[in-house]
Amino acid sequence: MIAPRLRPSLILLLVAASAACRHAPVEPTDVSKPALPSVVAGVSAANPIAVEAGLAVLRAGGSAADAAVAVQASLGLVEPQSSGLGGGAFLLHYSAATGRVTAYDGREAAPAGATPDMFLDEQGNPLPYADAVTSGRSTGAPGAIAMLGLVHAEHGQLPWSSLFDASIRAAEDGYAVPKRLARFANSDFRQATLPDAKALFARPDGTTVQAGDVLRNPAYAATLRTLASRGSRALLEPPLGDEIVARVRAEPKPGVLTNADLAEYQPRAREPLCRPYRVYVVCVPPPPSSGVALLQMLAMLEGTDIASRGPADAQAWFLFAEASRLMYADRDQFVADDAFVAVPVDGLLDPAYVASRRALIGERAGPAPAAGDPPDARTSGYGRDATHEAAGTSHFVVVDARGDVVSMTTSVESLFGSGRAVGGFFLNNQLTDFSYRPVENGRPVANAVAPGKRPRSSMTPVIVLRSDGRPYAALGSPGGSAILAYNAKALVGLIDWSLPLQQAFELPNLIARGDSFGGEAGKFPADVLQSLAERGVVVKPGRGEESGLHGVVLEPGGSVTGAADPRREGVWLRAEP
Repeated sequence: MIAPRLRPSLILLLVAASAACRHAPVEPTDVSKPALPSVVAGVSAANPIAVEAGLAVLRAGGSAADAAVAVQASLGLVEPQSSGLGGGAFLLHYSAATGRVTAYDGREAAPAGATPDMFLDEQGNPLPYADAVTSGRSTGAPGAIAMLGLVHAEHGQLPWSSLFDASIRAAEDGYAVPKRLARFANSDFRQATLPDAKALFARPDGTTVQAGDVLRNPAYAATLRTLASRGSRALLEPPLGDEIVARVRAEPKPGVLTNADLAEYQPRAREPLCRPYRVYVVCVPPPPSSGVALLQMLAMLEGTDIASRGPADAQAWFLFAEASRLMYADRDQFVADDAFVAVPVDGLLDPAYVASRRALIGERAGPAPAAGDPPDARTSGYGRDATHEAAGTSHFVVVDARGDVVSMTTSVESLFGSGRAVGGFFLNNQLTDFSYRPVENGRPVANAVAPGKRPRSSMTPVIVLRSDGRPYAALGSPGGSAILAYNAKALVGLIDWSLPLQQAFELPNLIARGDSFGGEAGKFPADVLQSLAERGVVVKPGRGEESGLHGVVLEPGGSVTGAADPRREGVWLRAEP
């Protein structure tokens, strides 16, 4: 229940949220708001080279949308284990001129020839994970660049052709191999051992590059030149489209992607999901993003006393863990592509239903919670999806001098995607985010494969609005299904515990899902770990160390404070002249 003293402010917040979510994709709006005065432009992203590429665009007078194109082009070069031209993304855009937030869906789509059993073997059992993710069946029509083309068409200031210059130079002249890239290129992950990765990361003597080596990727430069001259659709058209299709349809376990699938792919501009949290409004993308699950978890926590506690209080982390488990139980059953499945978004966020889920939090952690029965849940008869989500992906945030904000989560799925490359970039294996089994315990799975369907995603970029509709914060993280826990932790730290954003990112990670409590056990105080264990939450190390939170906080006067997760190589830098 909402505390009575908060009701008037929440009514105003809901009005602001409604206004912020309205969106006309192409036509200009009559409603306008002036840009924030003297906004400090900047970029927070997972690699300094990519940050500098975005800053160069901002210094040239580019918008946040322009800079996002440059950042993604650079990340695909220097962080190919996480995202790239061959992947997909979700993006939230705040326009200072209109006061609107728009959600853009660049999630990959299954080919027309996809079948519900495409990830099952001849005996009807799920394919081994490593075999599935490196198969041609794992690759969907890539959407990140097509999506950025749409965003640029609606919010760009500079010519599209000018946004790739820094990345083309770096690909042609060479760049110093980052430590993370070297680590994964020299790993025993299946994709890193495949011929395409070996070729991309080979020294002249045939050995694999090491951190600090200068690496050139002329094929990637040629691809970027094609995109710069022909536009975002060039990736989905011959000759690049032909190369993608041929590589996907090669052995082993060839896929069924066709040129028609690429030609028919369209990114989506949609209204975001915006809901109040405390004195703010949190906006996320709609399904197939799992943003609704993050909003549900926050709604559960808002009815607890977590805000009056703090990061040194075991009960606060217990509440966080139990709300996480309930959120994941619902997410795994109900969230899928809402163009194919009736996702009960309003039911999952219904105050009475949220209260009923919160009431399940007891004194101790019990068995893994089951999914609930939200109002209007036509998917209540569906089976639980136990998809294995890889912890790849990247997130970045851009703020421009006009006050526009981009929060974008981007991915090729697992490390180096499918391990198959064309044009100097890796192809995604995002279709393995579908449930391998189309039926579970005799019931259909909402997130089962279907032609043209987009797999459920944990990617959840966030923009937080103030009560006047202006942006307060923007953030997000990579990390597979743990993205939701990472984002929730950052929001609790920032909003509930009034921590600076950098300190909120540095809080220990705790991922509670089903019967598993994983995270950074070594970063919690010993007494907190002991108290959690007494409550049935035994935090085991081995999961939760790979968050990559990036974000900003915007002050009313126009100053901006950025932050980057120390667990990766990211930085926040301002666009100084």
